[in-house]
Amino acid sequence: MTKPTTTNRSTSADYVTAFATGWPDKQPDLMVLSLTTSKGVQDFAFNREQALLIAKTIKRTAAQLTTPKTA
Repeated sequence: MTKPTTTNRSTSADYVTAFATGWPDKQPDLMVLSLTTSKGVQDFAFNREQALLIAKTIKRTAAQLTTPKTA
């Protein structure tokens, strides 16, 4: 299997069908982001600085998205 490159990543990416955020009971300094795709669930842990940077980046990128083309 070839590793996705920046040019073919969009055609090989798995679409997120659900997501959730939370944190471990005994670790309130971490945020856990759970992403669900057709292949299952992946959990990612972030500290505060990482979470804020990800949120900023997603907001900026989302603002640049165009309306999907209709058939």
